[in-house]
Amino acid sequence: MAKGFTFLSETDTEVIVHLLEYYDKGNVKNAVMKTVSRLEGSYALGVICTDTPGKLYAVKEASPLILGVGAGESFFASDVTALVAYTKNAIYLDDGEFAELTPENITVFDRAGRKIEKIVTPVTWDIEAAEKGGYEHFMLKEIMEQPAAVRAAIEPRLRDGEVTIPELTLTDEELAGINKITITACGSAYYAGCAAKYALQALTGLPVETALASELRYSEPIIDSHTLLIAISQSGETADTIAAIKECKGRDARVLAIVNVVGSTIAKIADMTMYTYAGPEIAVATTKGYTTQLAALFMLAVAVGKRLGRADGEKCAALTGEIARLPRLIQNTIDMNHRIKALAKKYAASKSLFFIGRNTDWASALEGALKMKEISYIHAESYAAGELKHGTIALIEEGTPVIAVSCNERLFDKTASNIIEVKARGAKVLAIAVAGNRKIVSQADDVIYIPAVDTLFTPILAVIPMQLLAYYVAKENGCDIDKPKNLAKSVTVE
Repeated sequence: MAKGFTFLSETDTEVIVHLLEYYDKGNVKNAVMKTVSRLEGSYALGVICTDTPGKLYAVKEASPLILGVGAGESFFASDVTALVAYTKNAIYLDDGEFAELTPENITVFDRAGRKIEKIVTPVTWDIEAAEKGGYEHFMLKEIMEQPAAVRAAIEPRLRDGEVTIPELTLTDEELAGINKITITACGSAYYAGCAAKYALQALTGLPVETALASELRYSEPIIDSHTLLIAISQSGETADTIAAIKECKGRDARVLAIVNVVGSTIAKIADMTMYTYAGPEIAVATTKGYTTQLAALFMLAVAVGKRLGRADGEKCAALTGEIARLPRLIQNTIDMNHRIKALAKKYAASKSLFFIGRNTDWASALEGALKMKEISYIHAESYAAGELKHGTIALIEEGTPVIAVSCNERLFDKTASNIIEVKARGAKVLAIAVAGNRKIVSQADDVIYIPAVDTLFTPILAVIPMQLLAYYVAKENGCDIDKPKNLAKSVTVE
């Protein structure tokens, strides 16, 4: 302002524009270099100037930016799904790098302005995967794609009846030195970690903790070289998860990332990366991203348990067989729940919904409540069913809808007693249970069934009807399902 610049807003973007003009002495490239040297934080910028028509500059720091290489055309975008309609060749910029784009060429420079060679990566996603394919919404399409997505996640890692995780490059000695697993993520990815915690702990014999990435970095975590940090992110660009990884790497943790996007920031900074191969997910509320994360975590639990000798061969073989069945069981879950659309009409006018469950079921309920909140804008909360009498049951009154996840058959009687308690206070209960469970019919007002599967893996099936319920409730209420208000697909800021 002292130099005569007039600001019309208080946005950081306008400050950058003025700074570019201040440094532009006839060389836009130099102006970009000088400008970004003054910037702190995360950004992805595209710079175009009337003095240099036909040229565009792109630069990034701690934020996603991908270049597309076409025939006589060049592109940049924040996500590969924006490019697949135009090109199958991408360049992934690293932090501090910037590119000069013309229709014919893309030239990449380092922070000092020196040319560097970048690898052009083929994009395996096709345009059909990024289109609705006849479905009314991307979310519904992506729910229906889950059998194929989970199959894509597991098939490369099943060999001769065994789970193999080539991405887990720890030697047997290094793996034996791990004394704790910490799972960190945000949103649905965090809930995937909560759901898989039980399988990881049961099969590896190691203590497993889950930590929100936004909290982990500020909690003085007890993490060292004997900790395996599992970082989960659909986009691979989640800012809080990136920061948590850096914090834990600074404490010598070994980091395994589970992500969907090849070349993403988290994939690059992790020591090891498992890709979920879910394909593009367009709807903001994740569905197949979540279930493929679960599939990856379940396979990891079996593989690590076997390598450590803490899960016997017979148990591992049985669980591997269950993993191989998951795509078919997910399809069965979709097929056997055609009533959900009609059930949604009963809940669309609700002011508040409560999701309850125990153990693996509580983890499933967390994700179910989030789906309902995200796209229907109805207040929904998940509670461990055993905690109801410690305060939450005071909120249950005549007509309150309760979704009771009752798929953990070992704890079914306990959950059933909680259903009776909320029913006694006037709640209307929609239960999710394993096919063949006849007891639940006399206790719940409505029942949704999932196929039988090993209890450790029930979360991957139990979430499907809750995804569909949230979808149809949101549709009934006329909500913008694919683009809920106030939300973004990739949370690239804190």
